[in-house]
Amino acid sequence: MQVSIKPIKPKRISDQVFDQIRELIYRGKLKPGEKLMPERELAEAMKVSRTTIRDAIQRLVIMGLIVQKQGQGTFVKSMDSRDMTPLGRAMQTQDASIDDLLEVRMGLECNAAAIASQRADEQDISAMAHSIDEMRKEVASGRLGTEADTGFHMAVTYATKNPLQILIMKNFYDYLFYGIRENLANLYEDMDNIDKIITQHQHIMESIKSRSSYQAYSAMKEHINYVMDFFKGKSHDEL
Repeated sequence: MQVSIKPIKPKRISDQVFDQIRELIYRGKLKPGEKLMPERELAEAMKVSRTTIRDAIQRLVIMGLIVQKQGQGTFVKSMDSRDMTPLGRAMQTQDASIDDLLEVRMGLECNAAAIASQRADEQDISAMAHSIDEMRKEVASGRLGTEADTGFHMAVTYATKNPLQILIMKNFYDYLFYGIRENLANLYEDMDNIDKIITQHQHIMESIKSRSSYQAYSAMKEHINYVMDFFKGKSHDEL
């Protein structure tokens, strides 16, 4: 039997730079509005040419992950309703309810947690733990902790090592946390909710760390069900 085999192509240096910066954004280590190091410093830190950095930056601009401001520098893009991704705009036109969005999360993220339990490496577990610590710090300083929450769920998604899953979830969270943040604020304003969410995140991380697909799936399902029940209760209160 003849099999078509293609030669392995070495990965371009600019692709590696692109992947590294994109990963920092997806994991929430580079946050919306945060300024990137100047090209010269990035080139020195990564030990590559400025042309290579420029190529990678341009691709990130085209993807809508970063924005270049004349005379100010390069920044991680802050999303709002005007510059949402095509997926975010499409979801917005569907007039989706909170329940609709959480049902989609249930399917995407329970599956992601189960897959992550089999593929997560030490860096992924560390990223999850870091996001949980960040959430505690944000709450302690009087902020809502939504960005750290996003960082945790993106860390779980990134641990799937599935580029399509990562891309879909990044677009989804851009819409979820920037398109309907007023609704989500209600959830994070109650300290009891925050404590429970942090505990749930801890259970998800420990299940992934223990390599149990069933436990990881169940822990994520319990977490999203908790959020769904909260919003159902809010809807009943308003009736």
